[in-house]
Amino acid sequence: MSNRHRSSGSRRRRKQGNAGRLGLVGALTGAVGIAAVAGAIVVMRPDGKEDKGSPVLAGQDGASVAPGAPGTTPSPRSGPVLSFNTPEGYGYGLAAVKAGVDAHPLKTSKATTAGATFAYADYVLTNNQKRPVLLDYPADLFVPAAQVPAAARDRCMPQPGIPGSMCTLPNHSQILARLGGSKPPVRQDADTMIPAGASYLVRIATDLPVQSGLDAGDIKLYVWNVRFTSDRKGVGLDFP
Repeated sequence: MSNRHRSSGSRRRRKQGNAGRLGLVGALTGAVGIAAVAGAIVVMRPDGKEDKGSPVLAGQDGASVAPGAPGTTPSPRSGPVLSFNTPEGYGYGLAAVKAGVDAHPLKTSKATTAGATFAYADYVLTNNQKRPVLLDYPADLFVPAAQVPAAARDRCMPQPGIPGSMCTLPNHSQILARLGGSKPPVRQDADTMIPAGASYLVRIATDLPVQSGLDAGDIKLYVWNVRFTSDRKGVGLDFP
């Protein structure tokens, strides 16, 4: 009985060995077949080029150049550079360049009645850190409340730490140019980031018209948002 048991076991081992060898041959044949199909796909592409997919660059981390990146220009003359930091650890350098009034200060400025003018101010925005920081616009534009048309005066808001005679109208900010060969902003997930050390010329302009007699010297730039100033005192940027 024990002999029959060993003989039966030997037959099972021989069958298993044969099955293993057949499985190995089948696997190799399948691999060769897959490679042949892949080769056929490469050859049969309409443009005749090998499709190697879309490579991901080392260190890219999902970042891409933001659409509509501005061109470069030499750094303008500016006032003193002031530094500001956020609770998230982002750091910015700001320096005022110039202010004025214009009928169309931004590409996004809406057409208004003839003779209407908007207030604007330009400043340099710099990422003063060695890593990308969120693209943000810390500076806000203020004008004398007396120089705001009566129809828009209730839209001109005073802010903590800013002289009571000044107020800020609804406004927009836009990057006009990259300075000194700075890299353009990059998209990272849902955010737009400023590369390390990059500087941009930014323009902030009112969405609503101001009085035609507003003097450029009466237009001011302040940083007042609590994200950038912890003592709730507006910090003015001096023009050159």
